Formats: sequence, structure tokens, C-alpha cells
Amino acid sequence: MGAVVALDTLLTAQTLWRAGRSAQRAADGEPSGHAALDALLPQGGWPRRALTELLVPADGVGELALLWPTLARLTQAGGIVVVVAPPYLPYAPAWQTAGVELAHLQIVDAAPRDALWAFEQCLRSGACAAVLGWPQNADASSLRRLQVAADSGDCLGFALRDRKHLANPSPAALRLEYVGEARARGAWHVRKCRGGQVPAQAFALAAH
Repeated sequence: MGAVVALDTLLTAQTLWRAGRSAQRAADGEPSGHAALDALLPQGGWPRRALTELLVPADGVGELALLWPTLARLTQAGGIVVVVAPPYLPYAPAWQTAGVELAHLQIVDAAPRDALWAFEQCLRSGACAAVLGWPQNADASSLRRLQVAADSGDCLGFALRDRKHLANPSPAALRLEYVGEARARGAWHVRKCRGGQVPAQAFALAAH
């Protein structure tokens, strides 16, 4: 007869689903630097060893500002952050003002046909604390490889993509969509999160 496992242990580990109740939160996520956002996420922050998708209507809606507190903390602790084939050349003074240690920031210049491969290799390397990429044309299989690579490389992966991809299934552990009108301040909505129910409340990034 198999060993008897305490029910509370299973519930805490989130291996059982409880009707009408959410599992106890395992606050083992990487803090985002935004307390209100962390309060919404099941793990209390970005899921570790996993891929997070940020779905945006256009570049420059605040996606980097959302990530900067985490990237700043990681680089200040000596971790390497890699940015793979960004659509625009990162403006170093803005990253530095956000607290990112530029000595620990690496930019990988790759052609579109090579960018996805470079993203995966950086995630898998075990040398990076976080990797940012823009895999706009990645299919479900490619995203699954990124998720597996982030897990095996013990790395935070952030995929910044057009929000039209929201209609497609994704193996990412967390998906956030930016929703906002042209002249109004928008907010980030959790569309998928591993380990808990999707919160109804959105998160608005404070204006600077």
C-alpha cells in the first residue's frame, strides 16, 4: 500500500483541484517589483524557470517599464540579462536610470531567422538570469521549446509579442495582455497563469 500523504500537503503543492476554492498560494515567484501585480499572480511574482508572454498592441506601451525592476535587481545581484534581437536599439541611459547594471546586460544581434534559435539557446545555457525576446512568428512548438529551455536553464524568459497571438494557445506559464485606448492609460490583464485561477482584476503601471 502506498504511503499516506496528508491532504493539506497535496493542496499546498497545488496537485489537487478544490471546487470553489483556490489553492494556498506558494509565494515562490520572482518579485516583479510591482506589489499590486505580485498580489494578483498565484506565485507572488514572475514564474521561475518559465516563459512569460507579454502581449502588446504596439511597441512602447510600457512593457520594458514593467520588467525593469526585476531586471535591475537581477543585474545588481550579478546576474546576466540578455536581450535577443530587439526591434529597436535599447536606449542605454533609460535602462541605467531604471537601475539596470549595464555591465551585466548583453544585447544579441540576430537576423529574424536566427533570433528564435538564439533566444532558446540563451534560455537553456544556465548562464542567464533572464532573457528577453520578440518571437513574433513562433508557433506552439517553438514556444514549447522556449518554455522547456527556460526550465532546464533555470531562467526567467520573457516573450514580447503582438496581442493578436492571444487567440492562439500557448505553453507559456504566464500570459499578460496590455489593453488600453489610444489616449487613455491602459492596464495589464492576466490571461493565463500557472498554479491558480486567472484574476479578474487588472494591473495598471504607475505613470512616471
